Amino acid sequence: MAGKRTIFEEVGAAPVAQVPKGGLIDAKPKGARGAIRVWLVLLFVMVMAMIAVGGLTRLTDSGLSITEWRPVTGALPPMDVAGWEAEFAKYQASPEYQLQNKGMSLEAFKVIYWWEWGHRQLGRTIGLVWALGFAGFLVARKIPTGWTGRLLLLGALGGAQGAIGWWMVSSGLKGSMVDVASYRLATHLGLAFVILGFIAWYVFLLGRSEADLFQARRLREGKLYSLSTGLMHFAFLQVILGALVAGIDAGRAFPTWPDMNGQFFPADAFYVPDGQGGTLPIWHAFFENPGLVQFIHRMSGYVLFAFGIVVWLRGRKSAHRTTRFAFNAVLAMMLLQMVLGIVTVLTGAHLHVAITHQIGAVILWVLVIRARYLSQYPLVGSIKEGTA
Repeated sequence: MAGKRTIFEEVGAAPVAQVPKGGLIDAKPKGARGAIRVWLVLLFVMVMAMIAVGGLTRLTDSGLSITEWRPVTGALPPMDVAGWEAEFAKYQASPEYQLQNKGMSLEAFKVIYWWEWGHRQLGRTIGLVWALGFAGFLVARKIPTGWTGRLLLLGALGGAQGAIGWWMVSSGLKGSMVDVASYRLATHLGLAFVILGFIAWYVFLLGRSEADLFQARRLREGKLYSLSTGLMHFAFLQVILGALVAGIDAGRAFPTWPDMNGQFFPADAFYVPDGQGGTLPIWHAFFENPGLVQFIHRMSGYVLFAFGIVVWLRGRKSAHRTTRFAFNAVLAMMLLQMVLGIVTVLTGAHLHVAITHQIGAVILWVLVIRARYLSQYPLVGSIKEGTA
C-alpha cells in the first residue's frame, strides 16, 4: 500500500520508492562487544592467576597468617617494625601458631604473610578492574543489549567470593584448628571456577556477532551439547573433591598408586577421632578422613575419564572440524590431568607438581566449556575442508 501523501505533493507526482528495512538480526550491532571482550579476557587472566596464587597459599600453609578481614585498610601491609610485630603478635595468638608453628621467627612469618597478603591484594585488584570497567561501559552506554545483567553478575559473584574467603579463613582461627575447614575451602575454590566459567562463556559469545550466533544456533548439535554439559558438571564435581583432598592434606597421606598403601580401599576409612578418645559420626569421614576423601577423588577421576571418552566418541562424529578439534583437546587434557594427578600422589603432593595439577584443572575446565560452546554455536566452514 502506498504511503501517505503530504498536502504539498502534486497529484501527478511519482511516488517515492520505499527502501525495505532489514530485520533486527541485520541491524547495526549496539555496544562495544570487542572492548568488553578485551576487558573480560583481562579479568579471565587475573582470575586464573588468583586460583594459582590461592593454591600456592594453601600449599605453603600461608592462608592463616592474616587473622583479620579488613577489605579496605588491609590493602596496606605493615610499614615499619612496630607494624610487623603487631601483626606477628596477632598470629601468635592463633591455634596454628600455638599448635603447629610454635617458635616461628618474625622473618619466617613474613614469608607466609606476603603469600596471603598477595592473594588478598590480587582479589582487591580484580574487584577494582571489574568495577572500573563496568562503570565505564555503563556510563558510556556501550554495553550491548541484554548484557548489563550478565556483567553485573560477575561483580556480585566476585563480592560473594571475598566474603566466602573470609568465612573460610575464620574457620581456622578458633579452637584447635590448624587449617581451614575443607568444605569451606571447597566452596571458595568452587565459586572461583564458577566465576571463571562465566567469564570464559561470555568471552566466547562476544567473539562473534549476534547475527552469527543466531545463524550458528540453527546448526546446534543437541545431543553433543547435553553430553558436554554433563561433562562440565562432572568436571566441576571433581574440582570440589580435589579441594576436599587439599583441605585436609589427604594428597600426602597415601603416596602409592594404583593401590593405597597396599590396599584398594584404605583401612579405617570411616574413622575420625573426636579429640576426646571417641569417634565422630560416619558422615564426618567424607570430609575429614584422608583415606576416604582421597579414595573418592581417585574413583571419581577414573569415572570422569571414562565418561570423557564417551563424550569424545560422540564429539569426533561432529560435522564441524572446529568442534571435533575442541573435543580432541578435551580428551588430551583429561589424559594429561590424570597423569598429573598420579604424579601428585606419588610425590606426596610436591609443591610444583600439585600446583601444576591445579592449573591443569583450570585448563581442562575451560576446554570443556569451549567444546560445549561449539556444540551450541558451531563454526561453519567449507565442505572442501570438511567443516560444513
